Amino acid sequence: MANAVDEYAKLITQFCAMEGNVSGQMFGKACIKVNGKAFVSQHKESLVFKLSGEHHRKALALEGAALWDPSGKGRPMKEWVAVPAMAHEHFKVLAQASYEYVAAG
Repeated sequence: MANAVDEYAKLITQFCAMEGNVSGQMFGKACIKVNGKAFVSQHKESLVFKLSGEHHRKALALEGAALWDPSGKGRPMKEWVAVPAMAHEHFKVLAQASYEYVAAG
């Protein structure tokens, strides 16, 4: 069974090999940044992706996915979608879409 920590480690290996990308923290959570801006994070048993448009809609439609509320105080972030580890087969596509979205901004 997939878990968020292992799946996040795979993305670190993939994306941190690319120039301009580093691992770091955002709101005290592990994240990967492109040009200093976070595009994917790991929180509890989910990976969290900054998305827009069709990718955002498709990510939210996945079972168990929800807008990310890092504070847990009912203030979800509109562009960030938390996707549970059980949907790990979607992580590579979502991470690439998130990377492209944030890198372009």
